[in-house]
Amino acid sequence: MENNILIGTRVDCLYRVSTDKQVDYDDKSQADIPMQRRECHRFCEKMDWTIVHEEQEDGVSGHKVRAENRDKLQIIKERAKQGKFDILLVFMFDRIGRIADETPFVVEWFVKNGIRVWSTQEGEQRFDTHTDKLTNYIRFWQADGESEKTSIRTKTALGQLVEDGGFKGGLAPYGYDLVKSGRFNKRKHEVFELVVNEAEAAVVRIIFDKY
Repeated sequence: MENNILIGTRVDCLYRVSTDKQVDYDDKSQADIPMQRRECHRFCEKMDWTIVHEEQEDGVSGHKVRAENRDKLQIIKERAKQGKFDILLVFMFDRIGRIADETPFVVEWFVKNGIRVWSTQEGEQRFDTHTDKLTNYIRFWQADGESEKTSIRTKTALGQLVEDGGFKGGLAPYGYDLVKSGRFNKRKHEVFELVVNEAEAAVVRIIFDKY
């Protein structure tokens, strides 16, 4: 850690959670926003930095939504142009994004505009050497790949769930009721099962026969 990190440095924090409804994950970077906020506040207290602004993105995929379409990220970029803070702090760097051909350059944009970019888990992302730039690119290339693998695992798991007669979430289709199963998933949410609603099922049968 360098001694040119000033006490009382102004910090903007960015928190993000994805739209991905992952069936089975233990990826620490997918931590919810309250946890991300606690870690960032704890980190700033340790460093004696001052948080001057916070933005959070609820349900924004860092893999699918490009930076230009992320309003909260654009707000922070505008604040950077106005010199309103010194450090952009995130829980992990992939909260800035997971797009291999874009996110490394978003991070570099902040640095070129005088903003130091830090993660509570990974330290500071620098661009002093060619190795720094390569490390930055590799990090987001890996994050992009992990997002693709997660998407494949999610689709496969949901497909198998449906094949086995399970319910993948949302509103019950007409003709069925949602009934608590007494089982809980890995997130400790109770699992529901689809049970035929006989009154509605009669209407469905009539429609099917007439069709």
